[in-house]
Amino acid sequence: MTLDPFFFMKGKLGASQSQQQVAYLRQLQREMRVEETLNIPLSDLNVIVFDIETTGFYPDQGDQIISIGAIKVKGEVIKEEDSFYSLVKYDKPLKDEITTLTGLTNEDLKDAPPLSEVLFQFFRFVEDYTLVAHHANHEKNFLQQASWKLYRAPFKHRLVDMSFLYRMAEPNGKLITLDECCEHNDIPIFGRHHALYDAKLTAELWRVYVKKLQKLGCESLNDLYEEIAKG
Repeated sequence: MTLDPFFFMKGKLGASQSQQQVAYLRQLQREMRVEETLNIPLSDLNVIVFDIETTGFYPDQGDQIISIGAIKVKGEVIKEEDSFYSLVKYDKPLKDEITTLTGLTNEDLKDAPPLSEVLFQFFRFVEDYTLVAHHANHEKNFLQQASWKLYRAPFKHRLVDMSFLYRMAEPNGKLITLDECCEHNDIPIFGRHHALYDAKLTAELWRVYVKKLQKLGCESLNDLYEEIAKG
């Protein structure tokens, strides 16, 4: 599922549609069984690897999401045909450094759908899958803030930080950036700071590290968390 960033009509959501979205998301939250994913073998675990681009690092200080990209993965299989991407409407002038970093301009974002619509479509795409992101605190902070502000619903999806996998598989490594992780694993780097392309690079890393962890006897998320807890 690739979302055309200009698919949605301009304007705010109608009250009835907004209420339907809130009801859907709250029902999804009630039905989620995140604990059940803990013991599924990593080779069988369905995950959605995603990335967001933002105007800064601090959602509580007004920084906002300007694009979301995601792709479905099962074990070592990346489902190229099953992806999500959308720009997000932003009315303020973008900082020059954000335009330089992401390649996005004010013109790109002015007719994009609002965050309420993009997040709703994103959560419909995600359903109750486990989420994966590179250094996931950034994504988590923005999704928590937006989910509560827009829908008065908590962000309850399990979110796996890829840094856990790096630390577990290569405890003596000093991999920090996405570029460093990709170069270390001979993954060709392309389209950096485009949300969907960064999600695809992270998906390639997920595939590599699932295999590395299995060789170490770490078969599930539960195994991973137990090893990390041992410290």
